[in-house]
Amino acid sequence: MNRIIVWSITVALAGFLFGFDTVVISGANEPIKQLWNTSPLFHGTFIMSMALWGTVVGSLFGGIPTNNWGRKKTLLWVGILFLVSALGSALAQDPYSFSAFRFIGGVGVGISTVAAPIYISEITSKENRGKLVGLYQFWLVFGILIAFVSNWLLKDFDGANDWRWMLGVEAIPAFIYTVMVLTVPESPRWLALNKKDDAGALKILEIIYPKETAASHLQEIKTDLKTTTKSESLFQKKYSKVLWLAFFIAFFNQLSGINFVLYYAPEILEQAGLGGKESLFNSIAIGIVNLVFTFIGIRLLDKLGRRQLIIIGSIGYIISLIMVGLCFQMDLGSTLTLTFICTFVASHAIGQGAVIWVFISEIFPNSVRAYGQSWGVSVHWVFAAIITLITPFFLDSVQGVLKDHVWYIYYFFCAMMVLQLIWAITKMPETKGVSLEELSKKLVKE
Repeated sequence: MNRIIVWSITVALAGFLFGFDTVVISGANEPIKQLWNTSPLFHGTFIMSMALWGTVVGSLFGGIPTNNWGRKKTLLWVGILFLVSALGSALAQDPYSFSAFRFIGGVGVGISTVAAPIYISEITSKENRGKLVGLYQFWLVFGILIAFVSNWLLKDFDGANDWRWMLGVEAIPAFIYTVMVLTVPESPRWLALNKKDDAGALKILEIIYPKETAASHLQEIKTDLKTTTKSESLFQKKYSKVLWLAFFIAFFNQLSGINFVLYYAPEILEQAGLGGKESLFNSIAIGIVNLVFTFIGIRLLDKLGRRQLIIIGSIGYIISLIMVGLCFQMDLGSTLTLTFICTFVASHAIGQGAVIWVFISEIFPNSVRAYGQSWGVSVHWVFAAIITLITPFFLDSVQGVLKDHVWYIYYFFCAMMVLQLIWAITKMPETKGVSLEELSKKLVKE
């Protein structure tokens, strides 16, 4: 079991790079806007959301290398993409090359959300799958926290070049991850399906399970694969249920407004009355809350289950978003606003944040899991990119009317979370404690 934990932690480090890469831009947001003096449209479309569009591309097509090259080799290339992006973004001399390197990092993020959760779900037992796949989310929010801390420490470090250091420091963990991922084995399910390497798959399964039961687990995998073909299409009637489940959990994840808050935390806090370096420091509070409640959520994944955590998180979303909206609408003060923003982040962390990557990686059958994961996370990232693109129109001072009424958007997100609560209660199945092969039989009807 210790080796499985080490492998899971190693692969989950891709989540750290994901979290760091996507949030580090929040500290560079204002300096870059002033440096290149771009319009709100250009700033939202290229500077801020280009990495998100790269993530869309990576998630849309990430299933191809994950399925054809293997989980391990794909994860190795993820590290290389992050390394190139960090160095290139830090050294960029114009907004166009900067956007291009941010796009490359986004591709790495997108592919990692496909390959890493799949890999961990396929090397763990059903009893521990939730918390071990959940490590990806834990490292993700830890990366977010470290990005906030790093931005705060590097503020006023090198004058006008602060933002270059903020972005370039990511090259260090990217290099460490790339070296570490070389030490993990390939997924036994991928070996059995794509390489027909039963001996290699059995060797890894004997580490995951007791040796006397490993052969039966291999047989279960092979039996499951006999019901499908390797070239089978994902988009057919029998997979409609799991396709809709993946769509809705990803859709609601982003329509909660979590990226609206995380990516623009310093600017939102400035609107609440916390300015300059103080807003960066208070962003760290958001990161700490995110980390603590993600840890709690991961601990509860295999106890309360995925569905119950989504219900709990939905209730927290609804209450906190109403209060944040009221704080901005009625000018209730920065302390109260920060308190309810932290409550919102805690609700996300214990619910959607802990559940999404685990749930999507579980519900698709072995033969189409890579493409199914790609479908689910691409939905997630399409909506993330759209929200990030339009946010400057709500926050930028040029758009005075929208800025003065920014509280409307919190009420909109609240309404979406009411719909998520209804969906979770009426449509979402529980997946805890069930093997991947058993879930396939339960959710996919031939």
